[in-house]
Amino acid sequence: MFHIALFEPEIPPNTGNIMRLCVNTHSTLHLIRPLGFELTEKRLRRAGMDYRDVAVITEHDSYQSFMASLNGSENVYALTTRGRRFHTEVMYQPGDVFLFGPESRGLPNRVLETLGSRHQLRIPIAPGSRSLNLSNTAAIMVYEALRQQHFPQLS
Repeated sequence: MFHIALFEPEIPPNTGNIMRLCVNTHSTLHLIRPLGFELTEKRLRRAGMDYRDVAVITEHDSYQSFMASLNGSENVYALTTRGRRFHTEVMYQPGDVFLFGPESRGLPNRVLETLGSRHQLRIPIAPGSRSLNLSNTAAIMVYEALRQQHFPQLS
């Protein structure tokens, strides 16, 4: 239904939580290398990623290869604290992609520039706060998009 793309994720439990989110919302997870951890069975189990065997996951060697893998009909929305539009200002469509940066530094400018300001979104938070947790932000985005679609295939 929707796609979550993690650009150079660093924290295995966040990725594990997002895997679970993807399984429970029929979303696809894209992991863009380099990863800050190994996707070995032992490491995944330790990070609580017990949904690895049922999650739809595609790994990409780079941001360029990720973008090339899209068929062009998807809207890619970058989540960034620097976004000028709130996440609720967009009408999402099935197939849309939500792109997230590494936990410690967010998406680099070179990636944000490829999308343009209309595709850079933010979730409102209290003034002076740094950011929300990555897996929480991903859940907020996917569920807003699903709400707009009246939660298809979910009960």
